[in-house]
Amino acid sequence: METFINIIQTLSVVAIPAIILFIVTYGAIKKVKIYETFVEGAKEGFNVGVRIIPYLVAMLVAIGIFRASGAMNILAWLVSPITLLIGMPAEALPMAIMRPLSGSGALGVMSEIIKTHGADSLIGRMVSVMMGSGETTFYVLAVYFGSVGISETRHAVPAGIIADIVGILMSVWLVNLIFG
Repeated sequence: METFINIIQTLSVVAIPAIILFIVTYGAIKKVKIYETFVEGAKEGFNVGVRIIPYLVAMLVAIGIFRASGAMNILAWLVSPITLLIGMPAEALPMAIMRPLSGSGALGVMSEIIKTHGADSLIGRMVSVMMGSGETTFYVLAVYFGSVGISETRHAVPAGIIADIVGILMSVWLVNLIFG
């Protein structure tokens, strides 16, 4: 187990610099003007950012209403008997529900949980891993698909939901395996 933890820690330190180095090296080998390409992508990214603002505001308002109404707590209460079977504490369930909806909402939930239980607690570690291993699936669908006018998402919704479920299950399993 100690070897596994050391391997994971080493990979976490090396991953981002290795990816950046790979991209720059690959671009140089393919004779791509790396800086110019980066600047062009940044310009396009700014234009996309301006186009998605209305969708972003609508999504954040909807999530705020969902949380403020108490609907998330009711949903967490309804699903908690199932999550206890897989080793997920009931306190971590709001994070599992919020992560596919909103990154900022999930960050708020994670902050509350860590403030209550501590960063080194099993629950604190579990929600931290969930935060890092999940995606804001419904946010991406609403904002990005909406901003470019895609109305038929086809396989994006099921694929995103499956990925979210796998991320949550693996977070619970790995944290219980390593720290439980």
